[in-house]
Amino acid sequence: MTMLTTQPQMESIPVDLEAMVSIRSLKKEFRRKNGDVVAAIDDVAIDVRPGEFLVLLGPSGCGKTTLLRTIAGLEMPDSGVIRIAGTPVFDSGTKVMLPPERRDLGMIFQSYALWPHMSVLKNVEYPLKARRGDLTKTQIREKANRILGLLGLSEMAESYPSQLSGGQQQRVALARALVGGRRLILFDEPLSNVDAKVRETLRRELKLMQSELGFSAVYVTHDQTEAMELADRIAVVKSGRVEQVASPQELYDNPVSRYVADFIGGANLVEGTVTTVHDDGTVMVETVFGAVKAQGSMHYVGDTVVLLARPERCEVTLENPHAANSWPVKVGRRVFYGAHVEVEGEVNGVVFRAWIKDGSLPDDTTQAWLRVAPQHVSAIRP
Repeated sequence: MTMLTTQPQMESIPVDLEAMVSIRSLKKEFRRKNGDVVAAIDDVAIDVRPGEFLVLLGPSGCGKTTLLRTIAGLEMPDSGVIRIAGTPVFDSGTKVMLPPERRDLGMIFQSYALWPHMSVLKNVEYPLKARRGDLTKTQIREKANRILGLLGLSEMAESYPSQLSGGQQQRVALARALVGGRRLILFDEPLSNVDAKVRETLRRELKLMQSELGFSAVYVTHDQTEAMELADRIAVVKSGRVEQVASPQELYDNPVSRYVADFIGGANLVEGTVTTVHDDGTVMVETVFGAVKAQGSMHYVGDTVVLLARPERCEVTLENPHAANSWPVKVGRRVFYGAHVEVEGEVNGVVFRAWIKDGSLPDDTTQAWLRVAPQHVSAIRP
């Protein structure tokens, strides 16, 4: 296929030839009606390991779906390199652009895209018939029945999509994606159209199936809970760039920026200026409510930083703890969540959220003390 962009790109990060997907220096721009150019993908480099469940997480319009579609071959990037299982499927330098059907992957959309007039069996057989090659009708039927058996769908082979639950439809879509022996499956927010309780069940089933079958997955969502539950690693996307790639726990405990901290879990965030850097890896930061001791490396005196404290790490007590990072707090709104009570408190005009045990703070309390131990405060970049 003739490329629209032919300038070669330097790959600043070595390509991992053992990765299921390896992306380097990938760029894609769109031009709006008013003439503005938007970078949907801005110099992205990322790998997906064999058997890994990687989630692309970010708000609407951040570029995560465009990135998924470039992997699938449904969008042509402007420049960069994409390899699947070591084979270039897009390379602006060598003018390679393989069509979707030659990329040996499956894709599952929001609607599952099942043929409503076809039975479950015929839906699963369809991709094999479309690219049958040397397969006989009997071989196609055998392959389809085998994958239906693996996913517990044998008894539903003659049913139609309209007769299935959301979870069953998801399984059929997965069976159709896997039937050709594909090792890479792409998911474009496949659970966004079902209610919260069903979505929770489907997440568990999907993760279990992926672990059992061993395929690599790239999954797009804007739901942080979904990302945390499904992912081996999460790539947090902002304005076409990947802000951070890490395990869910690493993202939660050690976000690299305010954006990541605010997107993953509850976060109390306060801006300040570094006044002292200690040899033990802690810093003193001047904020709107005084000096705060925090964990922070690679910071210098005068740096602007954002302090992060998770709500479950914040203590609210009636007595002054007489310890570092303690302030009088005006107690406001409370919300009961079962496992904890979220208390909003105001310190010098800054609203903090703390999670406490039900009953640990009398209902009529309006003034208390807020404390966050220094080991639970992180200084990160703005």
